[in-house]
Amino acid sequence: MIVHFMSGKPGLYFVGKRAPGDAQLQEFLEAAARATGEPLLAQARVTTWKAALQLLVERLPAGKKFILTLDEFQWIVEACPELPSVLQELWDRSWSRSGKVLLILCGSYLGFMEREVLGKKSPLFGRRTAQILLRPFNHLDAALFHPRLSVVDQARVYALCGGIPAYLLDFDGARSVEQNIMAQMLDDNAPLAREPDFLLREELRDLIPYHAVLMALAQGKSSPAQLEKSTGIDVRGLNYHLTTLVDLGYVQRRYPITESKPSVRSVRYALDDPLLRFWFRFVFPHQSVLRLLGPERGFAEIVRPELDAYLGRCFERLCRECLPMIYAGEGVRAAFTVGEYWDAEVQIDVVGVRADNWTDLGECKWGAVNSLPALATELAAKVPRFPNARNATIQRRLFVKAAKSKPRPLPDGVKLHTLEELYGLKSPAME
Repeated sequence: MIVHFMSGKPGLYFVGKRAPGDAQLQEFLEAAARATGEPLLAQARVTTWKAALQLLVERLPAGKKFILTLDEFQWIVEACPELPSVLQELWDRSWSRSGKVLLILCGSYLGFMEREVLGKKSPLFGRRTAQILLRPFNHLDAALFHPRLSVVDQARVYALCGGIPAYLLDFDGARSVEQNIMAQMLDDNAPLAREPDFLLREELRDLIPYHAVLMALAQGKSSPAQLEKSTGIDVRGLNYHLTTLVDLGYVQRRYPITESKPSVRSVRYALDDPLLRFWFRFVFPHQSVLRLLGPERGFAEIVRPELDAYLGRCFERLCRECLPMIYAGEGVRAAFTVGEYWDAEVQIDVVGVRADNWTDLGECKWGAVNSLPALATELAAKVPRFPNARNATIQRRLFVKAAKSKPRPLPDGVKLHTLEELYGLKSPAME
């Protein structure tokens, strides 16, 4: 996106990497020489980023704005920790007044960018003109990649690839979802089969403990106690690895929606990246067996028996994503928060807490539903266990993959949402 924005404009796009500071600085000078048409820049004898940046800007012609993009900013700063302070000094003393430079800082390490660029303790705090958190596509936009698939298959693809365009493009819309799983995720040479390992090696150093944590999360372990028991990693190490994965955006830290002050006791962790979730559930723990069996037998023996249960948990996430769109379609104007609720006795898949004194409680069912009224009764039994301290009006909702053509009437106060309806919602405008 940044490269597209820079197309046809004067600028320099530099990508940081895990490399020694001197090597990165020399590579930057060579890139600056190409970008400005000043070959002598590549031969400049400078040993600091401050000197290199000053030299670059001095060579820029007057009257034209130059776009300077530093991508994977976290790796540049890892080799040169003073760089944020250097940029602050250059911006405050010169660049902000001259109008010569449009500076774009980009990084894939979300926690780092929030702390070291946007955070109050950052030297660059308060100097940004704008910020963009580039999110994956939602289920409706992801479905546009495979318009000929049924909504059930579109939901299955979304559960496997999420909203990442590159992953969605790897799935062939002319083949079945099962064929795509075999060809793209179980074939050892396929791009999606290699992508998780590549991602983690790019971002992390010692992979063994991270592999253990991610595999435990993919198997459904969620509490710190469960993760400690499953991985054998002590609490201190576990907290460090989980925090790193949260900062990278791979793992989500969750609390029951009703807790105004979340407690450590109630925290749960969830593997938030769909591709990593599938890979650590079905591929990583079975790599040796999959290589012996091959993709077809591997799918039949390892993936197929567990796939529907796996998709059921993914469906719960999809339903939570859809609730704001449902609100928009129903004309709800009040502020709201969407999440889930759990305690020692009850789990409620979808909860929407609204400022208009309504609360929505939802039950999700991906598998076959023999009786919608029975499912409604299950949800009704959970309502008294929900801590409704503000005495809000409760709206019950059932989310199902499909309903019978002539379902029996549901009890009053229960709304039904099928997968077909969820894929007919209106996609919200990009903020």
